[in-house]
Amino acid sequence: MLHIVNKSPYERPALDSVLATMSGGAILLIEDGVYAAVKGGAQEAKIKAAMERFKVYALAADLEARGMADRVIEGVTVVDYGGFVDLVVEHKPCQSWL
Repeated sequence: MLHIVNKSPYERPALDSVLATMSGGAILLIEDGVYAAVKGGAQEAKIKAAMERFKVYALAADLEARGMADRVIEGVTVVDYGGFVDLVVEHKPCQSWL
């Protein structure tokens, strides 16, 4: 399963909900969800712990739009829109967390 998080972890508990309930699959951070992928941010420890069990991805266009493309936590895989589509095809079903 692909867990898609599009809300900032500083405004909504979506990322915490994903991490507390998922048992497999991958996490894709998009839109404001990419704030969780920032090196030195308050979510870094959670993301690093998640990466021990799951693959974590972040959408490049959303990182760039927020000026964070050069501050991504090591180990988070940055994907373009084509990569987003590939992840959706590879991980069925997909769950968007609001």
